[in-house]
Amino acid sequence: MAGDLLHNPPGIDRPEPVLAPDQTYATIDAKISSIVLQRPLHAGWMAATAFAFALVCMLMLAITYLLLRGIGIWGVDIPVAWGFAIANFVWWIGIGHAGTLISAILLLLNQKWRTSINRFAEAMTLFAVACAGLFPLMHLGRPWDFMWLIPYPNSMWLWPQWRSPLVWDFFAVSTYLTVSLLFWYQGLIPDAAALRDHATKPIPHTFFGILSLGWRGSAHHWKYFETSYWLLAALATPLVVSVHSIVSMDFAVAVVPGWHSTIFPPYFVAGAIFSGFAMVLTLAIPLRKFYGLEDFVTLQHLENMGKVILVTSLIVAYGYFEETLMSWYSSDKFDWSMMVDRAFGHYSFAYWLLIFCNVVVPQTLWWRKARTSIAWLFALSLIVQLGMWTERVVIVVQSLHRDFMPSAWHDYYPTVWDWITLIGTLGLFSFLFLLFIRSLPMISIHEVQKLSHERDEEGAGKREEGRETAPARAGS
Repeated sequence: MAGDLLHNPPGIDRPEPVLAPDQTYATIDAKISSIVLQRPLHAGWMAATAFAFALVCMLMLAITYLLLRGIGIWGVDIPVAWGFAIANFVWWIGIGHAGTLISAILLLLNQKWRTSINRFAEAMTLFAVACAGLFPLMHLGRPWDFMWLIPYPNSMWLWPQWRSPLVWDFFAVSTYLTVSLLFWYQGLIPDAAALRDHATKPIPHTFFGILSLGWRGSAHHWKYFETSYWLLAALATPLVVSVHSIVSMDFAVAVVPGWHSTIFPPYFVAGAIFSGFAMVLTLAIPLRKFYGLEDFVTLQHLENMGKVILVTSLIVAYGYFEETLMSWYSSDKFDWSMMVDRAFGHYSFAYWLLIFCNVVVPQTLWWRKARTSIAWLFALSLIVQLGMWTERVVIVVQSLHRDFMPSAWHDYYPTVWDWITLIGTLGLFSFLFLLFIRSLPMISIHEVQKLSHERDEEGAGKREEGRETAPARAGS
């Protein structure tokens, strides 16, 4: 009793566990594997997949019409040559940041609460980057010539324009996608072997057997697995900073007021982590509810993600303040005019909406009751997604619609094809994610089992310590 009071004093909240105490090796394996191998398919999953596929069909229709008619079907014009397409590109790239952060950086920092959410966060990264990559290609106007972005010597020895941000984006996005894919697949190998051993039908057995690459779980396999996994994590960690920094330089290298700012790289990185963790919450909360994963994705996971969202919200708020302060302090009349127009001009509603969603609403996470309220966390994650998307639109559109020459001023109005393309990529992301959770384990089996083993060892050590100190207390 005295030991319990010493470790858990009255009035101090004990943190929630990151794994339910009754979960063992066998129950962890059986629960996660059953989601993939269970038949028949869940009616709710089938309905959601059918709806997402309908949105994918809308996206295919929009892309087909775009190829036939050109990007004139969008609302882009002069001076707003960048519209929803580039804003959506930056937004989707930002969503993909949380997967690499959770998987790589938290692994290197030995944060055990990552184990139940890293797998589907990594998959979210891959699908978000796939959606993001569509927009620059479509915005080219001639997407069939996209290979000119690739730095290779062609028959006429013409190389890409190295000063073009499009070339930088190709390097950044392709590197990010490649390393994220390798890191995701590396962690999947032991789990694929577990599903191979559970599968009773020939097709799943063969499929998971190929994915597992002959994994047998020997000490030799585990040694090289752990080493390569940490090396990939160390390689992926700089990408969290570098990728969105390069994306921000698409804007920062221009002389357009509202873009030409050195604060953009850290400001964009913080915003990417902010929106990425919000998307992880958006996915994790329904998954734990509909698949009964409360023992694996516990309140501690949700509360920790709420803390990350709060911290990154404060960084983003500082970026907004610093941007306004520097526009005023620089005495640049064009830059200050842009800030006044942003707050009180044609797009002022969007500006104050993003301030409300990204700065005001997340401040509720200072209270633990808000961080542990599942309904509020889910609502807040959607609000943050709306705010970050609105921020990207304001940065792209509002900064362009007032040119240096008043005769060129023109307001941007998205067309129905802009909205269909955006909604279609949401459908593509959802469709790919729904296929993933029914085809591969959404939670890392071997990492959660390792966490269970460490918990049991820690508990055994405490019990042994209690038995050793009991005679001493009795003697005293």
